[in-house]
Amino acid sequence: MGNVVLNRDLAEIMKMKQYYEKALVEKIPPGGVFSAKTNSCVITAYKSGKVLFQGANCEVEANKWGQASPKTDKAGGKQKTLSSKLPPNIGSLSAIGSDEVGTGDFFGPITVVAAYVKKEDIPLLKELGVRDSKDLNDEKITAIARQIKAIVPHSLLSLHNPKYNQMQQSGMSQGKMKALLHNQAIGHVLKKIAPIKPEAILIDQFVQESTYYQHIKGQKEIVKENVYFSTKAEGVHIAVAAASILARYAFVQYFEILSDAAGFKLPKGAGAQVDQAAAKLILQKGQDVLPQFVKMHFANTDKAFNLVRKKRG
Repeated sequence: MGNVVLNRDLAEIMKMKQYYEKALVEKIPPGGVFSAKTNSCVITAYKSGKVLFQGANCEVEANKWGQASPKTDKAGGKQKTLSSKLPPNIGSLSAIGSDEVGTGDFFGPITVVAAYVKKEDIPLLKELGVRDSKDLNDEKITAIARQIKAIVPHSLLSLHNPKYNQMQQSGMSQGKMKALLHNQAIGHVLKKIAPIKPEAILIDQFVQESTYYQHIKGQKEIVKENVYFSTKAEGVHIAVAAASILARYAFVQYFEILSDAAGFKLPKGAGAQVDQAAAKLILQKGQDVLPQFVKMHFANTDKAFNLVRKKRG
């Protein structure tokens, strides 16, 4: 059975307890704060700050919360560890946060935002309702984004569908595209706030740290100083949540432009409704327009053409 150990402060441990609320078990070991049991992992948090993940899925589960410290099993072998090294007080630092939206949407671009939040502005952003954009509807995102875009220095980069498809067809993975965009957006923000330097730069993690730097190898400017990675980073620092909201706001705005160009409201996501929408687009405007609207390598493309063939009989 695999083991992973995280070291966290009590505030973070209480967030974990809330997250695993439905999986909590009554029996808690001496010195424990909580125990929880998921389908493939047991999580035990201690007052010492150690959080132990045990089970077949322990690394995946622990990766939701950032870095791990080495753990030796009973046979003396060292367990695998996770690479991020988050400062324990990262949530209270002046930081750049970077996040992206649109990677799983068939229609629309990938949008990346890096945003700088001074520690003095953290309470204000919380008052304005800044949190993970996935917890907010488009109307709320628009309202918050309009309030914070003048407060938060940021860089917005959108990779629109024609360019995305060109890069993908040349052999570039979506992960590499995202890494290039994150690195570039962070670099832009650093120039905007210079000579001020952030105390931390936090990227919402989508690949392992080593893979991220492999993706951006060879770029003229590679940002590495004080860069950290975490999954669910919107809950680690509000700068990532702000970036998430600003990215979603831009994505929603461009989606309206795409819908106008299509002549009907386009759906988000990659479910059956987008297959229907893409088929409608092909029938009305021809298949040659599709690369302007969608990520062509998604399975939805074939599904849309199958629907077109059925409708044409």
